[in-house]
This record gives sequence, C-alpha cells and structure tokens, in this order.
Amino acid sequence: MGRPLPRVVAPWVRTRLRAAPGAAVALALLVGLAACLAGAFPRAVDRYEDAGLQRTLRQARPEHTTVRVSAPQPDLGLPPERRAAALRPDALERQYEKVLGTVGSPLSVQRVQSAYGVAGTVSPAVPDPWLPRPTGLPAHISLAAQNGLADHARVRTGRLPRAPHPVDASTPEVEAVVTAATAKALHIKVGSVVHMPAPGRDPLAVRVTGVLVPRDPDGAYWSTVPLLRTPTLVTLPTPGPDPDKYWLGALLLAPEAAPALLGTSTNPARYWHLAPALRGLHAHDLDRLRPAVAALESGPGLQRARAVTDDGTDINTDLDDALASFSRLRSGIAPLVSVAAAGAATVVAVVLLMTGGLAADRRRAELALLRARGASLSGLAGRLLAETAVIAVPAGAAGLAGSLLVVPAGRAVPAVLAALAVTLAACAALPLRAALAHRAVRLTAPREDIASVRPSRRRTVAELTLLVLAAGAVATLRRRGTTGDQLTAVAPVLVGVIAALVLLRVYPLLLRRLSGPAGRLRGAVGHLSLARAGRTQGSAVLPLLALLTALTTAAFGGSVLAGVAEARDRAALLTIGADARADAGAPLPADAPARARSVPGVRAVTPVSIAYEAKPEDGENAVPLLGVDPQGYGALTTYTGLGTFPSARLTAGGKTATGRLTAGGQSGTVRLLAGGHPGTGPLTAGGQSGTVRLLAGSHSSNGYPAGGDHSRTAHLTAKAHPGTAHLTARARPGAGRLAGDDRSGPLPAVASPSVASSYGTRRPFLVRLEDGSAVTVRIVLVRDRTPAVSGPDFLVVDRAGLPARASRPTTLLLTGDHVDADALRKAVGGSAAVRLRAEERARYADSPLQSGAEHVYTAAVATGAGFAVLALLLSLLRAAPERSALLARLRTMGLTRAESRRLLILESLPQALLAALGGTLTGWTAIRLLAPGIDLTTVAFPTAQTPLTETRLHPDTWSLLLPALAVVTVAVGVAALQAWWTGRRGSVTELRAGDGR
Repeated sequence: MGRPLPRVVAPWVRTRLRAAPGAAVALALLVGLAACLAGAFPRAVDRYEDAGLQRTLRQARPEHTTVRVSAPQPDLGLPPERRAAALRPDALERQYEKVLGTVGSPLSVQRVQSAYGVAGTVSPAVPDPWLPRPTGLPAHISLAAQNGLADHARVRTGRLPRAPHPVDASTPEVEAVVTAATAKALHIKVGSVVHMPAPGRDPLAVRVTGVLVPRDPDGAYWSTVPLLRTPTLVTLPTPGPDPDKYWLGALLLAPEAAPALLGTSTNPARYWHLAPALRGLHAHDLDRLRPAVAALESGPGLQRARAVTDDGTDINTDLDDALASFSRLRSGIAPLVSVAAAGAATVVAVVLLMTGGLAADRRRAELALLRARGASLSGLAGRLLAETAVIAVPAGAAGLAGSLLVVPAGRAVPAVLAALAVTLAACAALPLRAALAHRAVRLTAPREDIASVRPSRRRTVAELTLLVLAAGAVATLRRRGTTGDQLTAVAPVLVGVIAALVLLRVYPLLLRRLSGPAGRLRGAVGHLSLARAGRTQGSAVLPLLALLTALTTAAFGGSVLAGVAEARDRAALLTIGADARADAGAPLPADAPARARSVPGVRAVTPVSIAYEAKPEDGENAVPLLGVDPQGYGALTTYTGLGTFPSARLTAGGKTATGRLTAGGQSGTVRLLAGGHPGTGPLTAGGQSGTVRLLAGSHSSNGYPAGGDHSRTAHLTAKAHPGTAHLTARARPGAGRLAGDDRSGPLPAVASPSVASSYGTRRPFLVRLEDGSAVTVRIVLVRDRTPAVSGPDFLVVDRAGLPARASRPTTLLLTGDHVDADALRKAVGGSAAVRLRAEERARYADSPLQSGAEHVYTAAVATGAGFAVLALLLSLLRAAPERSALLARLRTMGLTRAESRRLLILESLPQALLAALGGTLTGWTAIRLLAPGIDLTTVAFPTAQTPLTETRLHPDTWSLLLPALAVVTVAVGVAALQAWWTGRRGSVTELRAGDGR
C-alpha cells in the first residue's frame, strides 16, 4: 500500500474572504465609516463646548475671572520692622509660591499673568493743584507696588522706579511710574511730584520717573485691576444737570518701596492675583471646576491660604458666576444634541444589525447544512465571529484614526469607546443572527415567503415594553422639559420604534385589502407585485425600523433647526424694525431720506422722529413718542407684521375745512379745500382762473409708498372744526408740510398695552416733549409691537401734528434686499448709527457653543438619513438575485421590459410609501408631543437678553416632507435601475441549471 495522502484543511476565514471579496470590502467600508463618525461625535462636542467656555471666560474679562487673594496690612501692634518686612517682595514671593499650592485641580494658574504686591485700599484726594479738576474737585490717587513691571511694560519715557535704600513707614519720598493713559489724562510728566496725605507727618512725596506702555493691556496682569493702566473719571451722584466729577488714577511704585504705604492714609493691603489658565479649562471638567472654585472661596482652599499668609486673608472671584452662566447655557443645548445623537446611533445600529442579518439570510442554506452535519452552535458562532472580526477590527481602527485626524481636539477616551462599540456591534451582528436562526437543527429550511397572521407573544411583550418606555420618556420631557434624565434623549427614537412596530402589524392587513381589487384588474403586474410585497414581511422589519427612526429624527432635527432660524429672524426684525435702520441722536439732514433712497438695494425709506424722553401728563416716567407719516409707516407695519394698523386711524385732523395756504412767504394767497383725508386737494388761486392741484403723497396700488420718500408728503387735513383754518407752508409748495396755526383736538395715537393701561383710551392727555413743548394725544389703537422701537412702551402719532422741531426725523427705517451697509452709512452721514437686519441675525449665530451645536446636530441628522437610505438599499439589494431570476422567468412567458419595470417599482412602493407616510405622521406626532418641553431660545441666542422670551418647537413642513419624498424617490430609482440592468442581461444567464435562486 502507498503512503496516505496528507490531510489538507482549508482555513475557514481565508476561504470565506476569497469567496466573497466584494462583501468583505463593503463591510469594511461600512464599519470604518460608522467608527469614524462615532469617534468624531464626542470630540466635536468637546471642541465646540470648550470653545464656548473659552469665549464665556474671555467675555467675562480678567477682573471677574482672576482669583483675588488679599490680606490686610500687618497687625498694628507688631514692631515697625516686622510690619515693613511683611510687605517686602521676598516675603510676598514666598507666600505667593505657597498660595499657588492651594489651587486644586482641574483649575490651573497662568503664572505669566499672575501678580502679587501691595496696594492701597483707599484712594485719598491729593492737594496738588496742577492735577486736572473737571468740576473743581481734587484728583484721587491710588498707590500700588506690583511685581514684574519690567516684564509686562515697555518704558516710553524715563525709567523704572527704584528704591536704593531700605524703605519704611517714615520714608519721605519714593519713586513711581504711570501708564501712558494715566499720564495723558492727569497731565503727569516725568519729574512730576504727587503728594500723598500721611497722618501725623508730612505728605509722602511720590516722584514720577517714567511713563510705561503695557505690553498686553488686556491680559490679567493689567486688567485684573483696570485702574493700574487706565484712569477713571468718577461721577458723583449729585443732583443737577452737571454733577460733580473727579479723576482717579494709579501710581506704580517699585516693589521694594511697598513699606512706604504704611505711613500713608491709603490703608495698604497685600494681594496675590492668580490668573486662571483659560486654555487649560475644559467643559467636561465643569462638574469639578465649580467645586474647586467654591473650595477656594469658602472651603479648604481658603483655610490653606490663611495658613500660609494671614488669618484675615480673603479670596474673591467671579469665576464661579461665569462658569454657572456657561453651565446653564450648555444644559439647555446638550439635551437637544443628545436627541439627534440618539437617533443617528439608533439608525447606525440598525444598519449594522441589518448587515449581519442579511448576510445570515443569504447564507441560510449553508449554515443549515453545517448544523445538519454536526456543527455546534457555539462553534458556528465562533467561526462567524472570527470571519467578521478579521474585517471589522482593522476597519474600526482605521475609522478611529480617521476621526482623530478629522477632529484633532477633544478627549480620546470617549472616541475610542464609541468606535469600539461600533466595531463590537459589527462583529456580533452576524454570529448572533445566525445563532438565533439556527439554534435548532432542521432538515429543511423554512419558507421565506410566508407572513405570520398572528404575531408571537414574545413580540407582543417586546412591543408593550417599548411602548411603556416611550410613554415614560415623552411624559418626562413634557413635564420637566429638556432638563430631565437621558431617557428624554431617546424619546423621539422610541416614538419611531413604536410606530414601526405598529405599522408592521398593519402592513399585511393593508396588502390583503389591496390584493383583492388588484386581482380584478387587467394584467398580472399589479396583483403579482402586491403578492410579492406581502411575502417579504420577514425581511422588512429592520429596514422599516431604520427608515421610521431616521425620518422621525430628521423631522425633529429639521424642525429644531428651522425653529432656531425663525427665532433669529424674528428677533432681528424686532430689534431693527425693518431690513435696515439709521439712528441719530439729533435730527437728520433734510435730504437724508432722499440720499438713503438712492442706496443700492433700498426699496423704501420711512422717516420717524423719536422722542425717547417724552413724559405723559408731565410725570416722571418717560415713554418714547414716535412721529410718523401714517401712510408710509402703516405700510411698513404691514410689511414687517409688527403692529399693523389702518393709516386713516392715525391721520391727524380728519374734518372738512377750508384754509389759507401761504407758500413760503411768497406773495399771493391761495385757498385750500381739505376734503377730510389725505389725497389730492384742489387749490383755487385767489383772483386767478383755473385750478392747481397739490399732491399729498403718491402711493402705489399695493398700499406701499411708490417713491419711498415719505418726508416729502404733504398732509392736507385741517386741524380745526369746520370753518376756516390758516395753514402756513414750511417749504416750497408741493414738497412741504402744512402745519395749522390753530390746532384744536388731540392727536390720534397708537400705544402699547402698558401705556394704554396707564393712561387710558377714553380721555386725551398731555405729553411733554424733550424741548419743553407739548402735544395732546388720545389713544385710539393698542398694539403689542411697533417697528421703530423694540421696548414695551411707545406712543405713535402723526408727525404732521407735532411741533416743527419735534417732527424732524431722527431715524430712517429702510426695506429692501441686500442693502449696501457702507453706502448707506455714507449716505446718511457719520453721525447716524446704521444697523442691518442681516448683520443682527448673524450676531445671534456667532457663539461657538450655539453654532457648534447646530453643526453637530446637522451632521447627526444627515448621518441618520444617510444610513437610513443605506438600510433601504440593503433591503432592496438583498432580494436582487431573486428578483432578477423572477424577471427572467416572466420574460420567457411574455413579460415586456416596461412591465418588468412596473413590477419592480410596484413591489418596492408599498414599503417605501409605508415608511414615508408613517415617518411623516410619526415625526409630526413626536414634535407635537415633545414641543411643550423644549425651548429653542437657548440654542438660538448666545445670551438671555433677546427680544424673544420663549421660542417653542413646532413642526416644519419641509422637514417632514423632504425626507419622506427622498425615501420614495430612492426606492423607485433603485427598482427602476435594477429592472434596466436585468433587461440588459440575457435570460439564459439568469436561468442557469443548478442555480439556487
């Protein structure tokens, strides 16, 4: 006998990878992309939260964020030598190093910007007459001896101060320097001597030896106590139009001269200013930062600081207030971002499970044969796990590396955990699905085209469990808002899950209802497509779940983003009042409206005179009084939707009268017949034949001013009772305003609810203007808003009824598209402040926290939508071989290519339409259910000071319809593409002998 041949064993993993390289590459790409997105999400959140924290702390300024450690002067009972030694630089430096050790993690100190020294807590008045005295009061001077002047300032003139001899409380003269700003304001020069009061002795002479320029004036070294670099003009609360004022400045002594303050009346104190390292502060450490700051102010940190400095040491900082402000802002944004993250994570998880499930279904016969030939369930699952892990683990690692490169900032541990979760889910999907399907050994494989009429009890229990969780999450969110637990984050996802399970129960019933009428139609395409759609019930669970979850999350996220944009647009409109506005503290030039009208992009200009200090009934409370042209301003209110009113109700006068018009002092008198309303009045020249007409404002057919220049409108309404009123033209005929010399009757006014409640709507009342003149008004209309002012109080009257000086416009409200801001500023002059609605809206979106959250939210919604489409493609491609074989068989029986396309499209439509309609209804329902607990104001605006008090979530039509239409479009497109591709291949290729399809 010959030698037995050696046994050759083909490695399982290598064999499977060689058998299906395309599937392996597709799985690797899917896992790599999912791992990259999962790893990038927490790092992106860390990045924008850290940026938001940094901006909050920068806006708080060093005078609020620096930790200020201060100790009183040494005990008066100590010997003078010991008191002076306690204020010398070496003693303060030793204490400074020990104070640094009291700062606990994660708070760190920026040593470069930190400082220590001695400063007077009292700034006494100095008798030197050469110092400026704005109202006769002497200047006050503060003395400070701070370390590190040479490192933080540049000497512009002179030199730094020195103390060549030991200094104590009896020293008669010391040297000092001042900053350039202090020298300019207080008229200090090199060589100037300032005499500081000293009790019981001659004043301390402080000789200025130099003028400094700070190297970093905004840094904590100079900005913790801004007085060191910039003097202040202090205004005393004295009655009268010209209150008393005095200058307050600082002189910087040499650190060695600090003991000299003990002999003055400045009450010196030692200090150690600890500037926090802002770049070392992270938002994820906020829960540890706030206790660390609290421990410094009134906890163990304060006790340690007192142990190394003085028993009277105190620590103060406003850093905790800045951290609390940021924490409130982040707590309002984080739940909304977590909603999008939970939705995207759910869809990605479903797609990974679908990938494993579809692979198990395609290899059903192979795995059943292995089980029938004795393969254990654990052995089979282990082989499948190894086969998948060889692909998924390197792909997950590559995706994690990509996320670290794409988002370089942020923590690495959360990114690693997220990528690891994706990799584990991808590895476990195929083994678990195969083990669940083949836990029992079968001789024959079950049929795939049969749908169960009665769902199992396990499915019913699972659906009821999810229903309870979803109901609890929705109830929690409605009751407590977005400040609830993490269950609220998955509430929209659970609503989508419940809807998917409900629709899957209804799905067979709908198909059975439609199959009967379809069977009676001519042709077999309709009946056959519905029959095949009904037999794919088993494989439709995961795709429908992914689609509904993605559609619900996309509708929710799209509505959030649309609500944020709408809130910002509304707030910008309330702040500006139009598309642009120009405000001046004094009346604008007469030709300013005309010049503004010529600016590119401007359609109309509405002049308004605003008297902010008008006082009704000569009271103490001021109410802004707006003088407007009724026609133009009424059209503006209609355009903006802010306090719309009929212009006729605001027109001054309104009675028929005959008056006399004197045209600019020219000879000749004409008679004016006022018809009782603005319009065209006939002017009959005295003694001359013919009739001349004076146009009182030209208006287009839509009610909006055609020319847009309402300052040139002449109002032809008499102010007196029927009879004769003398009207004097203030400008040339045709372009001036006619003001009656005899004004009788109050001006009609539009008022805010608060003003109407205070002064009533039944009786006229007097309004005293800023120039001392007065008008009588009567409130005829009440409106919540008006374009010209954004405050809650206002009175709007006809500008024609105001005195000449008060009627001159101070504000221009402009409408138009893409208004040129630079050209508008040039047109109205440099004295007017120009603001654009677009710029105001952009300012709301300028916060790193809000804008970063919006970007992450958009990316999460897009990720969920993309993976949902991928789930749909997987479900359609899973049945591609079977559909190709079916079409080949039907074509041999006479089915045309057009009928083939209709068959595949009609077969895919039920599931796509079910997902689209169900997703739209589910998204709308989820938004309506969760809207009461969500306020978008926090996301829309960087601060709480906004014109809008609350912005509630509401469904956005495009966010509901566009994703649904995209699902139907993709389903139909894939089906049509498959039919076209199958038609290009011959029937012989599809119907090979022995093909298992």
